[in-house]
Amino acid sequence: MSALKKKPWNRLDLPVYSVASHDGTQYNMNICTYASQVSMQPKRYMVAVYKGTKTLDNISGQGSFVLQILSTAHLDLINRLGKQSGHIKDKLKTISRRLTDYHGYRILADALAVIELQILSQTDAGDHMLALCDVVSYRNITEGEILMLHHLRDKKLISI
Repeated sequence: MSALKKKPWNRLDLPVYSVASHDGTQYNMNICTYASQVSMQPKRYMVAVYKGTKTLDNISGQGSFVLQILSTAHLDLINRLGKQSGHIKDKLKTISRRLTDYHGYRILADALAVIELQILSQTDAGDHMLALCDVVSYRNITEGEILMLHHLRDKKLISI
């Protein structure tokens, strides 16, 4: 499709992340593309999380979460983490061997990097809640090609 036929926001190629969260006993992950650095000093991120999700319940209750940078090796997880509800299904049950611990969270052992975030404030942003967060810790884990929206479009995992 010609770029001129797309809405301006659908012309952008954004990184694909996963938010790792917990409610104190149960762990969850989802897919996230609305995330960005917003300050260098102090280091801050904004992350938008879809309303009505287990992830939003978890991060609102705990006040923190881990943003994981995904690679193209995670394409097989998009439907599991992004198209199912953590309220209904334990998304991590069948991928437990791919997980490891990081500061009390279950994360993907082969994520490119992880960023632990502490929520400063939340703002209603329409169908998402926007969390402004301070970076608490981070770790680079592995090298690889960053998973981008165009990869999801090419595999027909999303239609925009």
